[in-house]
Amino acid sequence: MQGLNTTRRAVRFTVGWKITDVDEAAIAKLPESAWQAALRQDGRVHEHAQVAELTGLDERAKHWGVRLLVRRVKPSARDAAQLTDLEKRTGWKYAIIATNLGPRGLRGIGGSHHVQFIDAVHRDHAEVEDRVRCNKAMGLRNLPSKTWNVNVGWVPAANLAADLDAWTRLLGLHDDAELAPPNRRPCATASGTCPPG
Repeated sequence: MQGLNTTRRAVRFTVGWKITDVDEAAIAKLPESAWQAALRQDGRVHEHAQVAELTGLDERAKHWGVRLLVRRVKPSARDAAQLTDLEKRTGWKYAIIATNLGPRGLRGIGGSHHVQFIDAVHRDHAEVEDRVRCNKAMGLRNLPSKTWNVNVGWVPAANLAADLDAWTRLLGLHDDAELAPPNRRPCATASGTCPPG
C-alpha cells in the first residue's frame, strides 16, 4: 500500500493486524496508564473498550514501517474458547490496527493523530462490510447463470435493489430504531436526544 504514495497523492490506510507472540509481548509491556477510553463513531466514550499506542514497543511496527494501535475489550462468552494465554491472564481481548497515519494525522483534520480517532475510523468500516453483506443478500451472492451475458444484467439489478434498500432505510425509516441505518439510529438516552458531537 505504501508504494501507492507519490508526490501528488497520499494513500492512507488502517487494516487489521494478525497478533503474534511478539505483539502479545509488546502488549504485556504496556503500562496501565497507556490505555485510554475508546470512542464511538459519534464521539461518545465506549464504556467497555480502551485503546493504546503500541508502535514504540512492537518491533514488527518498525520492520513494516507502520504505526500499531491496540484495542482491548472485555471478551464475550463466544470468545472464551479462542482466548490466548495473555487474554485469559488479563481478562481482555485484544485487536491490533496497523496504519500509516503518522503522529501528525491528516492535514486539516484536528485530532486525527489520536489513537481514539484512528480506532473510531477503523471500526466505522464495519458499516461498509454490513452493506457488502446486504448486497450479497440482495442477489450478488448467487449469480443466476454460468454465462457472462446473463450475469452482466444481473449485477446492476442486484445493486439497484441494494441501493433502494439503503436509501429507503436512510430517508424513510430513519425514525424506526430496528430498520434505520446503524449510524442513523435514534439515541437511547433518557431525554431521547443525542448528545452533541
